[in-house]
Amino acid sequence: MRKIVLIALISLPFANVSAQKATYWQQKADYKMDVSMDVKTYQYKGKQTLVYTNNSPDTLRKVFYHLYPNAFQPGSEMDMRLRSIKDPDGRMVTKIKVDDKDVKESRIKNLKPTEIGFLKITNFKQDGKPAAAKEVETVLEVALATPLLPGKKTTFTLDFNGQVPVQIRRSGRNNVEGIELSMAQWYPKLAEFDFEGWHADPYIAREFHGVWGNFDVNITIDKDYILGGSGYLQNKNEIGYGYQDAGVMVKPTAKKTNTWHFIAPDVHDFTWAADKNYIHDVVKGPNKVDLHFLYKNNPKTAANWKKLEPLMVQVMDFYNRKIGNYPYKQYSFIQGGDGGMEYAMCTLMLGDGTLEGIFGTATHELGHSWFQHVLASNESKHPWMDEGFTTYVEDYVTNEMAVTKAENPFKGNYDAYYNLVNSGKEQSQTTHGDRYDENRPYSISSYVKGSIFLSQLGYLIGEEKLAKTIKKYYTDFKFKHPTPNDIKRTAERVSGAELEWYLMDWAETLNTIDYGIKTVSENNNATTVALERIGRMPMPIDITVDYTDGTKEGFYIPLRMMSFVKDNPYPNIKRTVLNDWAWGNPNYEFTINKNKASIKKITIDPSGLMADIKKENNLYEVK
Repeated sequence: MRKIVLIALISLPFANVSAQKATYWQQKADYKMDVSMDVKTYQYKGKQTLVYTNNSPDTLRKVFYHLYPNAFQPGSEMDMRLRSIKDPDGRMVTKIKVDDKDVKESRIKNLKPTEIGFLKITNFKQDGKPAAAKEVETVLEVALATPLLPGKKTTFTLDFNGQVPVQIRRSGRNNVEGIELSMAQWYPKLAEFDFEGWHADPYIAREFHGVWGNFDVNITIDKDYILGGSGYLQNKNEIGYGYQDAGVMVKPTAKKTNTWHFIAPDVHDFTWAADKNYIHDVVKGPNKVDLHFLYKNNPKTAANWKKLEPLMVQVMDFYNRKIGNYPYKQYSFIQGGDGGMEYAMCTLMLGDGTLEGIFGTATHELGHSWFQHVLASNESKHPWMDEGFTTYVEDYVTNEMAVTKAENPFKGNYDAYYNLVNSGKEQSQTTHGDRYDENRPYSISSYVKGSIFLSQLGYLIGEEKLAKTIKKYYTDFKFKHPTPNDIKRTAERVSGAELEWYLMDWAETLNTIDYGIKTVSENNNATTVALERIGRMPMPIDITVDYTDGTKEGFYIPLRMMSFVKDNPYPNIKRTVLNDWAWGNPNYEFTINKNKASIKKITIDPSGLMADIKKENNLYEVK
């Protein structure tokens, strides 16, 4: 087993990898939970012991926990958001007729008491002393019995009882494909506290942030259920169900229940799913990682899951080479949930679709293991750093595995971004994930524009330096909760380019890129090309000239504020590096030492990797 070392659990020098602070710290939360599930009522009871280490320079007088299941109650903040947002998630609403009009009604609104979700906390103590715990819907506010000093540990104990809601979003029971228990966001989870303070966001169906630690979890459930999830099963030779070592015969138990014992080291979440009708396969992945596949015993779809298994071995190998090695010893692809969602060492995903569909979902969710569960940026504040970067590697790897490779595998992302800009509904990527006016702008900003941040970075610094940037980013910031500045600074260190303007314009404003070819004129047997910057966002410019004799020539205009000259992206074409272009001047001219009649076409950015919102003025062509 590869040893995973959490970096900087105490204050460590961090000047070599971050411009934010001279030192870096993060909190630590070690959980021990004993849970029993009543499969008839879908209610569960548990005890939790949490050892919390305060590595911050602050004295803490309160802490916060997430109580996610409480969102699934009529009148909750999630329910009210569903009722008010213009484009509610289709999985969370029911279409009804009101005055002959189709209306989308919140599914949470009409939940009965036996269908809601809840998580109730009792007997909260700090080091054996009662502490005042106040439930504020999906957040538990705790006033500590004793202030927690910097560098000290304390132990929190509590009892909890919960009810699994009808499957509506992510967590729930009896999903659309018949999976009985999808146990995501099910336990009292300590909120993250970092250099920015507490991140105790209410749950409104968006993303998460969490504290790394070790999980020791015992789950007692009817013996007919098969479980999969986070961590490593410790009593596999007693449980069986495909987990046992080769050659071991598991003896039938006379007990009505099994207790599944999982250990999950160095994670910031713990998720599981259970069903009586799972098939469980185990395949060896790269670096001897066990890849578990748990899916419904359905003859119509089981064949697709079998075909998926070797494909995911290839995907993990690609991700290891593209980003860095997956640091755990197992990953589980589990049929469950309401679509596809990433969790520590596993995903819950729908599985009754086509092979292409489940492959796409599995590939995306596996990619989150690197960006959300090892790097773990704050996905509530900066969803584009996780969803976008995962989308980038998903598209890259999918294209690498395709029989016919696309010249630009990210073209669909650019088209979706242009569509959003033209709609007038774009919001800045500094917008908190919960604060987008509609779901569609959130999705395109997070998944699409976040992906373009990387593909366009390849346009700026070159594909080779982008590849090195991704690997160095992973190496330097794994288990460190990086911020947007950290990916920018990594790219600067790798390339030598100045990129403050890029992070600011792309992620912190609604500035757009629009460059155009204004005029092409001839003077003394040479051709003058006049360009203009129409959009606010500056960029360096690649230009290719196609001549009537079939030859090509390249020109590169550096951006002055970038202080950088990119390597020639088209080594088979002669390139001339021109004088730089300063943002303050919207106009630029350069000369081609050939007459106008010899020119067939002039193209700004032939790669398509610069997100210029108006492509039609990027081309001058003689027809």
